[in-house]
Amino acid sequence: MSTFYITTPIYYVNGEPHIGHAYTTIVADAMARHYRQRGYDTFFLTGTDEHGLKVQREAERQGITPKELADRNSDSFKRLFEKLELTHDRFIRTTDEDHKHVVEHIVQRMKDAGDIYLDSYSGWYAASDEAFYDEDEIEDGKAISSGSDVEWVEEASYFFRLSKYEKPLLNWYKENHHHVQTDARRNEVASFVDGGLRDLSISRTTFEWGIPFPADPEHVLYVWVDALTNYITGVGAFTNDEMFNKFWPADCHLIGKDILRFHAVYWPAFLMSAELPLPKQVFAHGWWMNEGQKMSKSLGNFLDAFELADEYPLDLLRYHLIREIPLGSDGNFVKARVVGRNNSELADNLGNLVNRSMAMTNKFCDGKVPAYIGTTAEVDVALKANAENVRKEVEEALDRRETHRALELIMGFSADLNQYVAMTTPWKLNKEGETQRLNAVMYHLLEGVRWVAVMAHAFIPRAAAAILKAFGIEDEYPQYDTLEWGGLANQTPINAPEVLFTKLELPEEEAKPEPKKESKPKQESKPKNEGIIEFDDFLKVELKVAHIKAAERVEGADKLLKLTIDAGEDETRTVVAGIAKSYEPEALVDKRVAMVANLKPRKVFGVLSQGMLLAVDTADGGLELAEYSANVAPGTRIS
Repeated sequence: MSTFYITTPIYYVNGEPHIGHAYTTIVADAMARHYRQRGYDTFFLTGTDEHGLKVQREAERQGITPKELADRNSDSFKRLFEKLELTHDRFIRTTDEDHKHVVEHIVQRMKDAGDIYLDSYSGWYAASDEAFYDEDEIEDGKAISSGSDVEWVEEASYFFRLSKYEKPLLNWYKENHHHVQTDARRNEVASFVDGGLRDLSISRTTFEWGIPFPADPEHVLYVWVDALTNYITGVGAFTNDEMFNKFWPADCHLIGKDILRFHAVYWPAFLMSAELPLPKQVFAHGWWMNEGQKMSKSLGNFLDAFELADEYPLDLLRYHLIREIPLGSDGNFVKARVVGRNNSELADNLGNLVNRSMAMTNKFCDGKVPAYIGTTAEVDVALKANAENVRKEVEEALDRRETHRALELIMGFSADLNQYVAMTTPWKLNKEGETQRLNAVMYHLLEGVRWVAVMAHAFIPRAAAAILKAFGIEDEYPQYDTLEWGGLANQTPINAPEVLFTKLELPEEEAKPEPKKESKPKQESKPKNEGIIEFDDFLKVELKVAHIKAAERVEGADKLLKLTIDAGEDETRTVVAGIAKSYEPEALVDKRVAMVANLKPRKVFGVLSQGMLLAVDTADGGLELAEYSANVAPGTRIS
């Protein structure tokens, strides 16, 4: 059986969990759920990092022991993860007894390799970051990268021969770009390593809260040796060979970009020294802003994870965090966008699909799944092919860690099912007594809904489980190998779920207009917000990349061209565009352009137009189309 091992960073216990912690762990959870559905033996590790000077100082400030502080704050993360219904297989703490033994073991292996030696250290240290900084990384007493206060430290220290691993690390980055992602982050660490590595101080004598250095208890291990080793402790290193050999090396260390250097430089170097396999991938994601502002302690604008979990339904919170940004990019948490995605994508798309399909089943099919009919109708054959293609692309997207793309594909298929209803008009078939055709259409529709629910289960597990329960399916992780078209059993009773997604209103302070101010009468002017649309309205527009396969003039219309368009569907579309004054027909063939794909078809000069191309006015009075390169596949959604 294939395996999949994913980890989050272990979160530092000096404060309460915020949106960044929730985001990383929710994304990792979605990946873990997905691979379980594909039949992988999956292990998902998260937890808390509890040692170090920062914890000791904060505990002293509060008048409690470091262990009491660690216990209290670690419990906050546990409670949050329970609230978020995460499916981690272990919540590890660096104060766990088995972890201490694994750290001692790996340090001993590094010593045996001749990579640890005793010397003295003097330099700038930031307790908040648990990191040392060079002079050129400091400005006005603070680390430039983090803004943390630095202090001058002089003490005896054990060092790790990091410089020895400069070339092996560079070779590791080069041999497979997958090892460190995104590409920009890999280039960043490769540049850092290529600039020359200095040996790394890995112990301290000025504080006590940590794991004692083996055979020299006056030294406490530097927190990153301790913290990073959790990834092998969690899967039985040096204690459970069977488990360790099954899951290590990790398939994905999912981390924030601020700790990339520790994971993509120090950690693989430690493993090389200890003669242990390196992780298959370190993936650094971006940061979140709050309504356009960078979150910081000084501004007091961190988004509390507990408050977010209280404010939004769990599926919506998961959906928005994963869907809003590509993994690796920075994000901006805007409440209006959360509401917009809920209303337009979850309620109007998926919620509407489930509601109408099951209502029609009750009305037209006595509340039971009709018998599967393997029709040759083009629209049915296209739907089946579309489903199979989406499933394949979702799997590939997750293998590339494109979680947002996987959700986009699934919701796109849901929208396609809504379009299938509009094209097949079951209500007309029922009215006209076309029973056989009606049953074929309803089966294809319900089977499509089942496929959506299975694929969406990793991302919106509550809603997906409710949809599948309507079909009598109650698997904890509904398996992808059940996605064979025609797998929905004949005469299965349908028990429609309650409303899956309730439409939300914008927060009062955002939705309510500002009070009018008294002013002297003045000449009327155009209202400032005239023409402004709501975010919900924007999300209704489906933009796709269209590949022009053929072009010809429309007889009798000197401004119009008739275009044959490949929009990534089984059949081409016809689009009539008023661009004949700017483009010769033959010049358009093979161009990839932007198209509004969900515009209601209409006849233009007797030709049914099934979309609209996007163009801009040029300075000479012509038109210029928005174009894409051949690297972009037809049908790709523009977002």
